[in-house]
Amino acid sequence: MRLSLFPLAATLLAAAPLAHAAQSFVGSNLFYAAGLTDDESTTLFQGLQSAGIKVLRVWLDGHSGTVKGTQIDGFPSLESGSPGNFNDTVLSRYDDLMVKANGYGIKLQISLHSYNALSATPPDIYGDWYGTGDFYTNSDAIQYFKNRIQHVLEHVNPHTNKTWAESQEYIFAFEAENEAMHDQQNPSALTDWQCTMASAIKDNLNGNTDILVTTGGGAYLDNSLLDAYFSCDSLDILAIHAYGTGDFATDKLQAYVSKAQSNNKKLIMQEWGACYFDSDNNRCSPSSALDQGTRESNIKTWADQISKAGIPWFYWQILPNEDPHEDWDYEVGIGGSSWSGLQSVANATTGYEAAFDYSSYLL
Repeated sequence: MRLSLFPLAATLLAAAPLAHAAQSFVGSNLFYAAGLTDDESTTLFQGLQSAGIKVLRVWLDGHSGTVKGTQIDGFPSLESGSPGNFNDTVLSRYDDLMVKANGYGIKLQISLHSYNALSATPPDIYGDWYGTGDFYTNSDAIQYFKNRIQHVLEHVNPHTNKTWAESQEYIFAFEAENEAMHDQQNPSALTDWQCTMASAIKDNLNGNTDILVTTGGGAYLDNSLLDAYFSCDSLDILAIHAYGTGDFATDKLQAYVSKAQSNNKKLIMQEWGACYFDSDNNRCSPSSALDQGTRESNIKTWADQISKAGIPWFYWQILPNEDPHEDWDYEVGIGGSSWSGLQSVANATTGYEAAFDYSSYLL
């Protein structure tokens, strides 16, 4: 491990010392977190805490078997068979996980669905019934999904006797869908759907403004931040997903920061990562491994660029185990290669000034 690439925060950061400015912060993603065993989640949360990570983004789609080298306790999707046929196993798993995460100073961000499930082979129930087009425009599909939102936010955590809509101590934000309409064949339908579902989340929060409402990002910077999102009153956060290195450029990001500030929105770099392989970062196709020092330098450089733009960031993904390096691979495993580097960079992020104040939403 080339720790010399990661000096102390004071020498890493170009930002000036903070006075009363908002601090930036870091989150991570683990879409299958509901399947972690107790030991695995302990390893994960201890590692995230050691890196100063404040939010873990999770999804409600079912998974089983081994995912990214993690042998998980399988769980079904929230709905199956037909829309409205709920199996609350995944919600119960997150009841446990959000309380445990709280003890490590971490909140959950909950994505209520994913385009990945909609477009999968085989697809989930919504993909089966409506496909990747009608799901966003069919009136029945829209109502079924509103019912899903209501069901989730009215779910009561037995550990706290609070609904999820009342659980601001444990939940940072809700999003309707990860990477909604990923290919964006119909942007006007997408933006209408996104604002409709953000409004439904707000309605089911019953006036609780201590939990934020966010988009679930897009395929890259520009299509993560469509113009209509900036004028949707129900969206608090506009989330960026980007893996192309040009999208990490500080000056490119700053243009969107200014636009967000003028429209009373917040931004988060909700997904980004540094490819493990010696291939294009945006595609990350399996090939020979990139030199570890180069990868860690990439993590440091790109995190610095994002943070200098004033945007907090969530890494894709931090695992409770070393990644087996199969298929696309941005992941970093706790205790594995590149972990010390990412850990150091994440801890250093609090030294940057954020363009958006999230302090009241974090533990």
